[in-house]
Amino acid sequence: MNEPDHIPFAAALEHLTGPCRGQLSWVTNDAAQAWFAAGQPFRIRAPDQPVPDARCVARFTREADGFQIHATGTCPIWVNRQPVEQAVLRHGDMIEFGEDGPLSRIRIYSEDHRPDPTVSEILSDANSYIRSSRRALPVRLARGAGGAIRRVLFQTTVLFRVMVLALLAAIFTLLFWQWRIDQTLIASVDRQVGALASDVERTRLEALRPEDLTALRQDLSGSLDRLDSLEAQREAATQVIADARSSVVFLQASYGLQHKESGKMLRHQMDFGGELAYDDDGSPRFTLDPGGPVAEAQITGTGFLIADDGRLVTNRHVAHPWEDDHDPSSSEMQPVMLRFQAWFPGHAAPIPVTTIAVSDRVDLAVLRLETPPDSATGLQIATAPSASGEAIIVMGYPTGLRSLLAQSGEDFVAQLEKDGETGFWAVASRLGQANLIAPLSTRGIIGRVSQPTMVYDAETTHGGSGGPVLDMTGAVVAVNTAIIPEFGGSNLGVPAAHIRALLRDASQ
Repeated sequence: MNEPDHIPFAAALEHLTGPCRGQLSWVTNDAAQAWFAAGQPFRIRAPDQPVPDARCVARFTREADGFQIHATGTCPIWVNRQPVEQAVLRHGDMIEFGEDGPLSRIRIYSEDHRPDPTVSEILSDANSYIRSSRRALPVRLARGAGGAIRRVLFQTTVLFRVMVLALLAAIFTLLFWQWRIDQTLIASVDRQVGALASDVERTRLEALRPEDLTALRQDLSGSLDRLDSLEAQREAATQVIADARSSVVFLQASYGLQHKESGKMLRHQMDFGGELAYDDDGSPRFTLDPGGPVAEAQITGTGFLIADDGRLVTNRHVAHPWEDDHDPSSSEMQPVMLRFQAWFPGHAAPIPVTTIAVSDRVDLAVLRLETPPDSATGLQIATAPSASGEAIIVMGYPTGLRSLLAQSGEDFVAQLEKDGETGFWAVASRLGQANLIAPLSTRGIIGRVSQPTMVYDAETTHGGSGGPVLDMTGAVVAVNTAIIPEFGGSNLGVPAAHIRALLRDASQ
């Protein structure tokens, strides 16, 4: 029966079982009778309409404040699981009509208590308005969406609104909890992140820029002869340098920080414009969330091949550049080497390397080449200790890519400038393909030798770390490791005895 337009109140039976499950049967008259047959829909008729007496199961009468139900005796009736002959019904009561009849919920509506629309009905009404209204599309969309939101907030059932609020609260709680976890994690590794930020900032400042190539090209055009001073006084050492040249490698590496538990890499945080985000002091901002590129610090250094061994020797601070700033055992983050490769002079492609041993006493490390080149013979390690006053040769790649570009010539730099090529890995690749990777050599005198350290005055700078210090026979007497610019340009190396010891340990 259809619901009339003007009634004091009406009732609807919401069928939860039976052939009419999910449907409503309205009681809108002062009196009505209900009946059903096995397997047939539940029906409500007015008292004056014929109903098979054997199938009539209940009668409804409207009272002053609600409806009453009367069992006809043809089958039992339960209200809220209690058998009844007659009962006053309240909104939400559950009625079971006989053993085979439907289980229904009664809902009583009045001017103060109207049916709550479903979400699907609200969305359907909004869609109908948007499709039927003659107003402009933006107005239709705004009014349709606004009306739907208001109806969902104020016209749906209290239970539905509570569930939506609970879901929103749960989502907000999860997001807030994740934010707190991220903040706690970042705070707990503040020292490591700060160190990485410093290394990343150093990488950014040392990165080649187009204007650097322009300045270098202009400088080369009029001052190329100044490069010869880096190999001054090499007359007596020409053969030593030529023999060792192919065994001294240019090392490139980059590392980042990884969350131990989740395996997530620390990444650059992006701003709303899709650019890298920085703090007010210019420091890069990091996050564990995906999206931005992995934050990596880039390092260059020098290494050299050991004769008949297939391994490289370099400094520990080149193989593990994070050790001075990071303590993996006390943090939730661990440093991870992202890329590590060696360029041999005369080779157009790099060779990947891995660290196989580091010294815990001196600044030394041993690396393993993925595929050792056939052309490089390697260097011999001196067996006799050196003495003060002896001449030595230091070979390496001081200032990294900048020194290699300084040796490459004006035409090569001009082509890089034209191509806009300044990337850390791309520039090295171009240099390798052009056969322009070769170590610099400088001569000096040993000033002092002790068990842990050799001091000499051969010129070098950062990037030359890990290079060989050779005597006049071509044997390695030390590994270049540090500079002391405030002390007359003196530099430090690790004596050869420590190299032999670490190689023995790495072989065991």
